[in-house]
Amino acid sequence: MPRLLITGASGTLGRNVARMAGQQGWEVCGTYYTAPPPLAGQWHQLDVRDRDAVMALVRLIQPAAIVHTAYMYRGAGMWATTADGAANVALAAREIGARLVHISSDAVFDGTSNPYTEAARPNPITLYGAAKAAAETAVGTIAPQAAIVRTSLIISREPLDPQTRLVLDLAAGRRTGHLFTDQYRCPIGADDLAGAALELAANDFAGVINVAGAEAITRYDLGCLIARAHQLDAAKLAGATVATLTMPTVADVRLDSSLARSLLKTPLRGIRAWLGVEA
Repeated sequence: MPRLLITGASGTLGRNVARMAGQQGWEVCGTYYTAPPPLAGQWHQLDVRDRDAVMALVRLIQPAAIVHTAYMYRGAGMWATTADGAANVALAAREIGARLVHISSDAVFDGTSNPYTEAARPNPITLYGAAKAAAETAVGTIAPQAAIVRTSLIISREPLDPQTRLVLDLAAGRRTGHLFTDQYRCPIGADDLAGAALELAANDFAGVINVAGAEAITRYDLGCLIARAHQLDAAKLAGATVATLTMPTVADVRLDSSLARSLLKTPLRGIRAWLGVEA
């Protein structure tokens, strides 16, 4: 039974990867920062910013493959976790010869050259995007045989992802705010992305690969679909344009996932199909 290490196994994607890997027969090991996931597996507390701790754990576990999902979106530790943490995991994977699947983001782009293929060069305009771009560079240099997965908004049923929690709070009146009517992404179901990551963990594809949903949609329209899927009133959601923001933001990023669809068996469904909500 091959052994799989998942960093960030308590997160939205990490938990889906862990659940699916167990179903597929992997021996599942995972790391967490605050609390372990409520799943069967071998869980280890780890701060990926600590290179020595990362190296020691990977040497101990000796995984055949690593799926690196751990990151931080904002805060004082964002760069060290997202960029330096990825480099630490890549160094450990290289040392023991483990297959590495690194999860990146469409945040590495500025949104001016749609659609983005794997050949597109990163041009981030946010600090988080810059950290993700730095992580890609580190992983590609340290572990050139790794698969670097660029993805988009991840939507999950268990656990609920941040976007879904926001929409449900807005629709139920527990929170005030708005969703952008001109910010396009290619959202993907967490189980579709997890399936693709596990396929890549078991093959030898090297380099960047886009793995995103089959349709581009605004955050507002996505919110309406999520509300309907949860039997809530989408009319209670308010829309706004990105022009209302005072900080840099990427308005429109559409990933071309043609390569993944030709290479992988996992279906990369459009978000309407994934949610089971018609247009």
